[in-house]
Amino acid sequence: MGGFLLRCKGVNMDAQQTSLLIRDNTDGCSLAVRVHPGARRNAIAGIHDGALKISLTTPPTDGRANQALVVFVAEQLRLPRARVSLLTGASSRSKTLQINSLSADELRNALEALLPK
Repeated sequence: MGGFLLRCKGVNMDAQQTSLLIRDNTDGCSLAVRVHPGARRNAIAGIHDGALKISLTTPPTDGRANQALVVFVAEQLRLPRARVSLLTGASSRSKTLQINSLSADELRNALEALLPK
């Protein structure tokens, strides 16, 4: 259980900025995310304070951004939507997602290809 290191945007950063928190659990793994709702486009923007930073065009009203987050992450990981769920942070920008049927290592490998270079 712990984080792993990624290099974001080709810039050498210290481990604190690039350590992404992914933890194995009994059903798969959990992923820390930081959401920027109301953005210009949906995108994985990098890593922010140990969380995957995700920009979403959906505004943060009535839980719509949370639903859009689950859909976006599932699409990016090429998983059925039912395998991605919100664990914590329903009313916060800092959230934890549950990714079922993927180990932390499998998720790390998938995210490495999706992060901006």
